[in-house]
Amino acid sequence: MAKPKLPVFLQVIDDAIPKAARNRYFVVLVAFAFWMIFFDRGNLLTQWRLASAVEELQHEKTMFEDRIEAAKEQRLELSINKERFGREKYFLQRPDEEVFIMKKVD
Repeated sequence: MAKPKLPVFLQVIDDAIPKAARNRYFVVLVAFAFWMIFFDRGNLLTQWRLASAVEELQHEKTMFEDRIEAAKEQRLELSINKERFGREKYFLQRPDEEVFIMKKVD
């Protein structure tokens, strides 16, 4: 089947387009890819935002896990040294003791 004769200005455009791009399957594939990249619910911008949010949450998770470990160590130390903690932090004393508070002067 012969290709229909086109006007000159359309012939120039037709010659400039590669043969593969004139294929209707290729055009549909490109249109589908364009739709998926820019307009779909899971487009690239949304995926990038979600990936950065996941990375941020993982960073926060490790930070909170470290804080939990530090709090557990403090709790263990507090349960072992209750008397020392009370004396240093709240200036507690036994009934037969006197406490003198000394401050370091720079």
